[in-house]
Amino acid sequence: MSSSASAAAHPAAATAAPAPAAPLAASRRAPTFSAAAWRQFMSVAKPYWLGDKKVAAWSLLGLLVLLMLCETQLAVMLIDRTGEMTSALAAKDRDRFWDAVRTCLLVLGFAVPVYAFYYYMRDAFSNHWRRWLTHRFLDGYLGGRRYYELNTQGGIDNPDQRISEDINTFTGRSTHFLLIFVGAGMQLVAFSTVLWSISKVLVAFLAVYALLGTVVALWVFGAPLIRLNFWQLRREADFRFGLMRLRENAESIAFYRGESQERAQLDHSFQAVFTNYARLIKRQRSLNLFQRAFSQLTVVIPAIILADAVLSGDMEVGRAIQAAGAFAAVLAAVSLIVDNFESLSRFVAGIGRLDTLAQALLGAPARREEPAAPEAVSAARKLRRQQKRESRRQRGTPSAAPASQATPPAPAAKAAAPDTSREIQAREGERLAIDGLTLYTPKFGRLLVKDLTLELQPGDALLITGASGCGKSSLLRAIAGLWRTGDGVVQHPPLDEVFFLPQRPYMQPGTLRSQMIYPARTTALDDAQLLQILNDVHLPELAERVGGLDATRDWEKQLSVGEQQRLAFARVLVRQPRTVILDEATSALDGANEAALYERLRASGASIISIAHRPAVLAHHTHVLQLLGEGRWALHPAEGFQFEA
Repeated sequence: MSSSASAAAHPAAATAAPAPAAPLAASRRAPTFSAAAWRQFMSVAKPYWLGDKKVAAWSLLGLLVLLMLCETQLAVMLIDRTGEMTSALAAKDRDRFWDAVRTCLLVLGFAVPVYAFYYYMRDAFSNHWRRWLTHRFLDGYLGGRRYYELNTQGGIDNPDQRISEDINTFTGRSTHFLLIFVGAGMQLVAFSTVLWSISKVLVAFLAVYALLGTVVALWVFGAPLIRLNFWQLRREADFRFGLMRLRENAESIAFYRGESQERAQLDHSFQAVFTNYARLIKRQRSLNLFQRAFSQLTVVIPAIILADAVLSGDMEVGRAIQAAGAFAAVLAAVSLIVDNFESLSRFVAGIGRLDTLAQALLGAPARREEPAAPEAVSAARKLRRQQKRESRRQRGTPSAAPASQATPPAPAAKAAAPDTSREIQAREGERLAIDGLTLYTPKFGRLLVKDLTLELQPGDALLITGASGCGKSSLLRAIAGLWRTGDGVVQHPPLDEVFFLPQRPYMQPGTLRSQMIYPARTTALDDAQLLQILNDVHLPELAERVGGLDATRDWEKQLSVGEQQRLAFARVLVRQPRTVILDEATSALDGANEAALYERLRASGASIISIAHRPAVLAHHTHVLQLLGEGRWALHPAEGFQFEA
């Protein structure tokens, strides 16, 4: 072990005070039906249509459009034959009526299977798209340990819900809206031709009426509904996460008898769900009134416009019914946004959540922050009103200050802030070495270590100690490459030759064999060698007790924490790494088991870095790194070191 500071305590530089939190950005706006929302949609959707699955994607879309064309043509034929049947009945023409009936039945014979196959292909297409997009987001989530960074930084809420549910909603609704917009275009062309041949006045009325309805829906209901839907998704996810956290920590909560506290937190989370949904349904009530009035007014319009022609005998009744059917079809096409406004607003809200996640996981360019909560928006508006009133009041008062009023003192000089543009560099090398490491908590909130330099020789064992909260585990995170907030260089052996043991081992679902070889998926060791390793970590009867190496159990509940820690040591013996990092990995073991496991680890020849508080572990280390707080540190030989009382 070598160090540039020998065994002397290293002085730390003054720690800069953390910057104050930025005030609420009152100008943040919810996503709307705008060019920005379209760019968000394209950022998420475009890679599928231009990537490795583009041939399959465009082929499936082409098949869907072909089926839609068939369905639209069959619908036009049905409306035409329906009008023919009505005209035949009015004319009391029996042969004409039955000819129209036979034609209708023939058209229906083709229309029913086309209809069913179209919806099957639509759902299959969105399911394939979901699989591709989920794999893309999972690659970004698990690649480069982004899942860990998102968890520690806390900038994005519920990424699991966004991947599992929002992607499903995105692909399903994207396919749905894409096809209904394409279908509306086909329907508009097909039925406008029919309607134009019957009444040009009806066509003109439809164009003006639909345009006005769309403008009113977007202007009055757009932003509020999207913002409320966005926050409903988040509130629901937070409430579900609270229930999941209760289930995962059931034993600890039961020991504490913390049911009343947990209930209070769940009630608080659900109240946010309830309150936001109450706001949402009030907006939807107004939208429903508008939609109902918009659609119902058109029931009598065709009859009013065509009444004179029918009553005068210039137009057959069947022709008027055909016009009414075509009118309804064209109206549905041109008023698509009005009729689907509620679901479109939910869709746009989900796009914003996925786009934010894509920025974090996939390197998409940052565009804007997520919309503020309804409560924050209300508070920001109230603040702006107060500021305006205060500004008007000040304009009516003299600008000169009273002579007795003292001039406010100049602000004190701020402490030098850390260079937030730099980060800790990780490099691969022959052995573990640290050069000029300065480490902060995330977002440069607090200085933990200042200018640490040391190098581990093969077979060295470093014990890190210090008061609680001084940054011991944080230093291990920096060595492992999880934290990069600071400056300096960490050189480490190839990552496959470094193994980390946390205080609480992770027990994945699976067999006992998979627990022992984790994180690998296969091993060259046979059953006899694996059983011998269990014996080496003092778990000789575990395999027999659970039913063999291929037995599947809920290991977190099946094994005590001490057994889990010994099983974690078995992973080290299976993997045989050159460097092992232990974060209080023997805290649940008795002294005899702890000593035996450390001796077995030292016998393997691996270099060790560990955190521990028991004096007995000194015997298994060669050096001690003592963290003294405020960035200071000291390096000592393990022999003769005394823990502070």
